[in-house]
Amino acid sequence: MKVFDVAIIGSGPAGASAAFELSKSGITTVIIEKEILPRYKTCGGGLVHRGRNNIPFDVSSVVEKEFYEVDTYFSNTNIKLTTKRDQPIISMIMRDAFDNLIVEKAKENGVILLQNHKVTNITFGDIQTLHTSEGDIHAKFIIAGDGALSPIAKMAGWEETRTVIPALEYEIEVPQADFERLSKNVRFDVDAIPYGYGWCFPKKNHLSVGVCILTKANQKIDLKKYYAEYLKTLGITEIVKEDAHGFVIPVSPRTDTFVRKNVFLIGDSAGLADPVLAEGISNAILSGILAAQSIIEGKLDSVRSSELYHEKLENGILPEIKAGVTLAKIFYSKKILRNFIAKNYGSVLANAMTDIFMGARTYPKDYKKAIREKIKGAIF
Repeated sequence: MKVFDVAIIGSGPAGASAAFELSKSGITTVIIEKEILPRYKTCGGGLVHRGRNNIPFDVSSVVEKEFYEVDTYFSNTNIKLTTKRDQPIISMIMRDAFDNLIVEKAKENGVILLQNHKVTNITFGDIQTLHTSEGDIHAKFIIAGDGALSPIAKMAGWEETRTVIPALEYEIEVPQADFERLSKNVRFDVDAIPYGYGWCFPKKNHLSVGVCILTKANQKIDLKKYYAEYLKTLGITEIVKEDAHGFVIPVSPRTDTFVRKNVFLIGDSAGLADPVLAEGISNAILSGILAAQSIIEGKLDSVRSSELYHEKLENGILPEIKAGVTLAKIFYSKKILRNFIAKNYGSVLANAMTDIFMGARTYPKDYKKAIREKIKGAIF
């Protein structure tokens, strides 16, 4: 019976990055993927600079466009904020090619990829037995990079403590004149949907357009209705081709633990997406790397590896996400306050958010003090 040191469930950025990190240390690793790669993955496909910077190899071969400028509009106002940087703020990718590239890099270092293997159950013990549609696989550690729904977390006994928000994304082809008009910049429209925003991401020859809600609303909101209205805002009256994709994004972390029964949760399964913008790729990559490093540094000791992973999360990702949860509630629920700040100190707000995209700063823990200082600095 072959036993792997680590079995990674899911070949997205979180799982693939964990596999690549493990592969550098000679730890025997298998990726278990329920589909055949490359496969389409629902995602806006905006890779921000901080996420791209965390990848230890060049990904330019799968980047469709790079944007050094981002426009943010505030619906029903005349407020428009634009930020520019000398490095790409957002790089456009399609997840089938992007995910597959990271997996291929891991395979080059000896990682085994098992495709078309759906995990149906797990028998836990000193060695974990993963029962899949194609047979059993044995491993000491499991890293769950299986997304927002995370069947693996449920199998390991986690209850749901994350805040999960809905999103609707369309890959659309539009007439050439509309594409040329809309493909110059990345665009966000705050309040295009209540408690959320709309986005327009230009890809190589089509647009990714969508809407998402970032905080829990008191009433049910019809995403399709607001998507249709957002198309009007964008000036799109004709669609040549359209593929719709609904999905959910966890925008708050689990509140109990991130490891149990030798199962490590990473990315969306852990609830590590950015709470303000629902951008998940950056922390997916980082958490995958941190989980792998914890197992490496823990020398395959279960207790020590778990301790290390929790320490790394507490010292890195979690404080920023917890601050982001509070900021998101203010940003999307306190529209009058937010629009006042955006109108009067817009460049401060826009540059602060862009710095977070670039990885130059994190969300402030004492956000009230930080806002006061920024406004004071802008005035004086």
